[in-house]
Order: sequence, then C-alpha cells, then structure tokens
Amino acid sequence: MVARARVVSTFQTGVNPTGTEIAIFSGNVVLDGNADIRGTLDLTTDGTDRWPRKPTDLLAPYGNEIFVERGIRDVNEKTELVSLGYYRIYAPEQNEIPDGEIRLECKDRMSAIIEARLFEPRQFAAGTTIGAVFNALVLEVYPSAVIEWDDNTNTSTLARSVVAEEDRYAFLRDLATSAGKVMYFDHRGILVIKDPPNASVPVVEVNSGNNGVLVSMRRHLSREGVFNAVVAMGEATDTEEPVRAVQVDNNPNSPTYFNGKFGKVPRFFSSPFITTLEQAESAAASILTRSLGLPYNVDFSAVPNPALEPLDPVKVKYPRTAAEVHVIDSLTIPLTSDGLLTAATRESTHTSIGAP
Repeated sequence: MVARARVVSTFQTGVNPTGTEIAIFSGNVVLDGNADIRGTLDLTTDGTDRWPRKPTDLLAPYGNEIFVERGIRDVNEKTELVSLGYYRIYAPEQNEIPDGEIRLECKDRMSAIIEARLFEPRQFAAGTTIGAVFNALVLEVYPSAVIEWDDNTNTSTLARSVVAEEDRYAFLRDLATSAGKVMYFDHRGILVIKDPPNASVPVVEVNSGNNGVLVSMRRHLSREGVFNAVVAMGEATDTEEPVRAVQVDNNPNSPTYFNGKFGKVPRFFSSPFITTLEQAESAAASILTRSLGLPYNVDFSAVPNPALEPLDPVKVKYPRTAAEVHVIDSLTIPLTSDGLLTAATRESTHTSIGAP
C-alpha cells in the first residue's frame, strides 16, 4: 500500500497537479454523499520547521490545498495511485512545539462555494441558461474552475426571472436538484453535475471468505427519516398556479411500498426553478431515487478500495446469506496500510418510481 499527499498552492485540476509532497504519518478521507461538503481530509504530517508563521507558508490555511492519493506498489516496483481529490487546508494543529507532528483538517472545494455568500441579491432573467447561472456563481469563487455536465441540461433556460439571495451554494444546489442532478467536486477537482448512478447495477462485490475483502459487518433497521414519496412543486406567479408532480415507491415488493404497511410518508420539495411538469417529475424522481432502499442499513469494513464513492451500488455477500445490493451513503478511506475502509450503506430494493 502507498499513499501520497501534495500541497498545491495554485488552483489546478486533474490527477497530477504540481505541488510539494509532504509525509503522511496517519489520516483518512471521509466522503459523504448526503453532506453539503462531500469530502473531508484529516492528515498528520511531519512538523519539523513546518509550522506556518506567514500566510504564504506551505501549511497555512489561506488557500493552499492538499491533493491526496492512495494505491499500491507491486513486486516490480510499479506504482498505481487513485486520486482522492483536492482539500483546502482549514486548521493546522501542533500539540508539541516546535517540531511535533502537525495535524491538518481539510475540506473539499465546495467549502469555498458555501463560504462565498453574496453581498446582495442577484437576479437572473428568464431565458438565461442554467449553465450560464453556474458559470456566473462558481467562476466568481474559482475563476479557473471546470464545470462538467453529463448531458445538455446546461443549455436549458430559466422560464422565469429568479433571484439568488445571499446563499450562493443553496441557490446552486436547488437548481441542480430541480434538474434531477447531484453536484460535487470530484477526484479531479472538477465540479460535476450529473444524474445519480443506477442503484441496481453494482460496481464491485464486497465478499467474505477465501479471497474476500470483507472484514466485519453490522446492520440495523430504522424508519427514522424515511420517506416513500416526493412532492415537487414550483412557485406560483401572478398569472399561473404552481406546477406540481408526485412520485412514489410503486413496487409492491418494496418494504417502503407507498400503498403498503409502511404507510404514506411524503417529502416536499419546492423550487422557483421548477416551471414545467416534466421538471417537477424529474426532480421528484431524482430525490426519491437517492433514498430508496431505506430503512435497512448495513455498515461494513473491508480491504480499502480507493475507487469507491458515495452513491456507488455494491454487492455485499456475507456468510449464510444471499448477496444483497447496497448503495454507499458514506465511506472512510484510510491513508495508512493498517487501516480499513468503512462504509455506511442502504439496501437497494430496485424500486419502481411513478405517479400514485
């Protein structure tokens, strides 16, 4: 096992940025698909003559980022590394002065979007493309940012004038959600806006026994915070009623079947960006898709696979049970050889979605 961390002092994207390599004594990357800041990094490094005293120092929390990777080196000394992304330095900490280890708390690039609240309301006129809105609000924070769409949603236009108040991030998040998308900064440092992955197609098998990678597992059931329907609505105007669509869990074999014993538990989502029935249906279906499979949760630890991400479906196989497909909600990837990958998941029930 090998891991590498580089401090990057200029905004870069891609998986091989120019930077200064620092030692990794311990640490991990936590990725949470339900959090506003998807990725956080906790890293302990050598503190010899490294405590930041000036804003331009390497580990100062004034804009420098850490690019981190994990991978393997084979018997032929060939190294393969998987990028885990870029993380802004937030809080250096040193318990033993002057040369003790330095612990760094870092957050991914979305933290800058969240912090950069607008000084005053910003209006976007009807006819403005969604891509232009993202460009305007993201490039103000990161002028060199790369924004990547998985389809042509960015060319869609606003049907009415909308106003971004002070919360830049919330405005962009609602715009992406209304389009049925998820958004986050990925392992390349690129802001991706895309459909959630197909929860029924596992990307890897986490199995126990001989040649397996599963180390331990626990499971629990809870209906807390579970919903089986989404009502997505636009906002009314002086001349029009708000558009509205309802999507429910339509699978009679699902534990959260809308017309079953679980009961009818809707969630409501409202956005000024929803102006057509198609948009309302897409938003409702996307929100519901990201919650399907609850309330059966499995947490497991396994041999680390740094290529896994939140929302990835995985096939889990443990002794004396049939294989199950689970969707990863969050995971922790260690940066040391003695650490285990830990993940929190929900079972994918391959639920059908539709109008009630």
